[in-house]
Amino acid sequence: MKRILRGIKHLNWKYIFGELLLIFFGITLAIWFNNWNTSVKSTRDKTVVVEKIKEEIQNNIAELLKARKINQLTTDAYHDFQQFYHENSSTVITSPQQFKVLQGKYPTFFRVEDSTALDSHLFEYHGATFINLELMELSAIAWKTTQSISIANEFDYECLYQLESTYNLQEIVQKEIDKAASTLQNRDIKKLMNILDFVSQLDLQLEDSYKKTLGRIDNCY
Repeated sequence: MKRILRGIKHLNWKYIFGELLLIFFGITLAIWFNNWNTSVKSTRDKTVVVEKIKEEIQNNIAELLKARKINQLTTDAYHDFQQFYHENSSTVITSPQQFKVLQGKYPTFFRVEDSTALDSHLFEYHGATFINLELMELSAIAWKTTQSISIANEFDYECLYQLESTYNLQEIVQKEIDKAASTLQNRDIKKLMNILDFVSQLDLQLEDSYKKTLGRIDNCY
């Protein structure tokens, strides 16, 4: 026992405490650096995610506006021609003056193959109606990727709610567009126009939701 005590007495306690302090500070510094590095990486990942979602939404807005312009022209043409259709969309009965006005506004919508004079002021135009439908493709890749890597869990509630609402509405619009494409293949023009009228209401809501998301997304975290 005395030998042990003499051994302890001769230990260089200053050196031992110094080494212990170095180890303690080394471990603490390593933990701090690891946490800092993780935080920097997380912030960088969030920044990339936000930029990708913004880019996706901006592209979707451009796609939405392009499709709206083309499809609105199609629905306007149909509604203007509808009052002159005779039984179906392959025959139009109107005056030559009125038909010229319609053809001037929508030159490719109704293509005449033949015409018959019913009287001096009224003609029956035979042909076919051609629908130019813009099938927009709205992307959700950036948003789905964000959800798959769990970064979305770090967004604040209001931002996350806005993103969820926007992309859910986008999915509804996309489904209606797919339905319109199927209806066009079946040549059911009346049903197609009803779908496009509904889409025109939805895409205004979607555009507004896109813009609200873009205005809020930089403050998501």
